[in-house]
Amino acid sequence: MKKTDTERLKKIVSLWSALSGEITQHGITREMLLMDQFSQWAVTTPIYNIGEQVYQLSPEFKKKHANIPWSVVSGLRHRLVHDYDGINWSLIADVIFDDMAPFVEQVKGILAE
Repeated sequence: MKKTDTERLKKIVSLWSALSGEITQHGITREMLLMDQFSQWAVTTPIYNIGEQVYQLSPEFKKKHANIPWSVVSGLRHRLVHDYDGINWSLIADVIFDDMAPFVEQVKGILAE
């Protein structure tokens, strides 16, 4: 059964909540993401799962909320899955430590409407 856009948004929030909790619990830092393979593995799956949820949102929904960088998040998922050897971990660290929390806050705002 196909998930609704609302279900996908809730999944995005849930995945980010779990990932940010794990980052805090395990003390993963920006620097660790640049060098430590285990930390890289730990963040990759939740991030590409978030990207997949975004990718599967309906075109109508994305158009209605065009101010949110949907294509950036889903594009990141494609890079993580299809170009793993070419990942720029500095960029991933920026996304995780600078961009994901504001993105998820936007998602929460939509859910609160």
